[in-house]
Parts: sequence; C-alpha cells; structure tokens
Amino acid sequence: MLLLGRLWFRHIVPTGFLGIVTWLVVIAPGLALELRVAVQQNLSQVKVASSTPANILDSNRRQIANLQVLQGTAIATGSSVSLGRMSGARLWIEPTQGGQVQVGERWYRGRLELIGTGNGLVAVNHIEVEEYLPSVVGKEMYPSWPLESLKAQAVAARTFALFRRNRELRRGTSLFDLGDSVLFQAYPGVATETASTIAAVQATQGQVLTYNGQLIEAVFHSASGGHTENSEQVWSGAVPYLRGVPDFDQGAPVYQWTIQLTAAQLRQRVPGVGNILAIQPTQISPQGRIRQVQVIGDAGTRTMTGAQVRSALGLRSTLFTIQPELPLVASQINPRIPPISFLISGRGNGHGLGLSQWGALGMANQGYTYDQILTYYYQGVTISQMRN
Repeated sequence: MLLLGRLWFRHIVPTGFLGIVTWLVVIAPGLALELRVAVQQNLSQVKVASSTPANILDSNRRQIANLQVLQGTAIATGSSVSLGRMSGARLWIEPTQGGQVQVGERWYRGRLELIGTGNGLVAVNHIEVEEYLPSVVGKEMYPSWPLESLKAQAVAARTFALFRRNRELRRGTSLFDLGDSVLFQAYPGVATETASTIAAVQATQGQVLTYNGQLIEAVFHSASGGHTENSEQVWSGAVPYLRGVPDFDQGAPVYQWTIQLTAAQLRQRVPGVGNILAIQPTQISPQGRIRQVQVIGDAGTRTMTGAQVRSALGLRSTLFTIQPELPLVASQINPRIPPISFLISGRGNGHGLGLSQWGALGMANQGYTYDQILTYYYQGVTISQMRN
C-alpha cells in the first residue's frame, strides 16, 4: 500500500480493456477530499452573496455572525479583509442548507474563504472534488458532445485537480491548489453545469489515472493538429505516460489555421530587433512543433522559445510555419528590405500533451469508450477507483 499525498492506494485485481489494471484508492480516515480553487485574485474589492442564510467565521474558524441575508462587498484593507463590520486576515462564508455563494457575477457550490494578502484580496472556493467537476467538464468540452468523451474529460480533470492538490499540500505554502482559468482548468462555477456533465462525473465517480501507483499529471489540450507530442519536446524532461500518438482531431475547427501579421504588428509584438527580416526555426520537434527560433531584424537578432513566440504572436500552438511576404522587387533590389507582412500557417490548439479534447470527440464518434480514449492518450496508465 502506497501513501500518495493524502490518498492511499492498494492493488485489487487486473481487469479491463487491453490489460488495464484497476486499483483501489482509499482516502485516509477523517480527511475530506476538498479542493481550494482561487476564483478571484489580487482585487481591491469584490461583490459576495449567499443564496441561503450563511455563517461567517474568522481566521480560527470561529463563528462571528449568522446572516439571514448576505449580500455585500468584501474589501481588501492591507493584509486584512473586511465585510461590513467584520474584518480579519481571513473571513469564511459558509452557506447553510446546501446554498451557494456568489463571487463577482458567478455562483459556486461549497464554501468561500476571503484572504487579505497585502497585494489585494484572494477569494478561494473550498469545494468537494465531485461537485467541482461538472462545471469544469461543461467549460472544457461542449456539453452536447458524446457522453464517452465527457467521461474521459471528467476522469482527466479529476486526476489533474488531485495531482495539483497533492503537490500544493506537500509544499504547504500556497493559498490555493488551483486557479479557475485555462492555465489550470477552466472553472466558471455552476453556470456551466449541465445534465450531461453531471452524468459524466457521476458515471466516473472517484476514478483517476495512475502510473506505477501514482497519480499522473493529466494535462490536456484542445487539438494537436494530427499527432500529440512527447513531453520532452514541450517540457524539460520525459514523462513516460505523455508519449505522442496519432490524433483523431481531424474534425476540429482548429485542425488547420492561418493568420497574417503586418511588419508593423510583428515589430510591436517582438521588440528589440528593429524591422523583422525573418524568423528562422533552430529547433523543431519530430512532429514539427517549434522549440526555438532566431528572430532576425535590421537592428539585431533575438533567440526565443516556441512557447515565447506563440505567446508574443497570439498563436494557437507551436505547430506552425512562418512565410515572409516581400515587396514585389525587394529580393532583387535589396535582401535587407523587410517583408511587408508574414503569413503564419499552423495546426492544432494548445501544447499537444496528453488528452486531445477534439481527438476524444473523434474517438467517441467512432465508438471508443472513455477508458479506451484515456489509455490511448495517456500511455501505460491504469484507471483507479477512489473509495471513502
């Protein structure tokens, strides 16, 4: 039996598709499987409310008020937060009777922790993982997609969330486990819950992905553009379960894309080298993703990673080529005359690692089940079951 963060694993019996091994995950007694999700950060103030009567607790979790109606503004005051006449380094809002809490314009299940940090207010939603997931699945995928693809997303999202939770618990310094943006996984609250996403979560309740008895970092992306990537081509090291495979994402609207940037636009987005003459790849992955480029300008050169170029130019992925568009007679008169624009042609959307969401749709449409989808995109993993 292995201790992983706060989850216990023990082997049960080999079963399932293509020899998948099923494991049992037992939560240590008395520990609630709750996530801390930052839904607002570094604000001077934010609107909060509760749909039912709410208890207000202080930093020591002692009740300081019970409000039949809660609707107000939380305000950051130095390293404290105030809500009406109540203030402290931390304030908790706990709706009663299964109520929901509002932060800004969004409603959430669970409880809310308001933290004063000195840099503003941080609002952290404390929520059980199974209540968190229907919102994530409904935002990360279209709820109208086949149930098997939604189930694959639910298991991947659950695994990713718990992997991050365990990592932050080990560090012991962070105020939260996850944010609510696509930098983590998108979580807008109850607004994106649907009957289909709730069904996908319930059908896979407690299921996670493990490799050698450990939770995997179950990253995912929109579409790879034909082939997912090996982790060492995107990250710094090889991860055994993040191996590139041919994708099923040919139906994705982002399977192929093009954008055109003028010379002025490119100069503004990649400053420091003057008028840009060329962008030349110097490192390319086996699947064609740009790992490093040299930006050549009439006032200097600059080396950038593929990720830096993608961010600077606002591209969907690092799987792209750049073609300069020259003035009609430029190459004959003076090769140092800058192009008038650049045509960028690319494929896919995202980093290309792990589960391809449009690929999951393609596989589900071909009759594959969620476990087959997951064990295709995450090589060598096992599907595990958590039990209280």
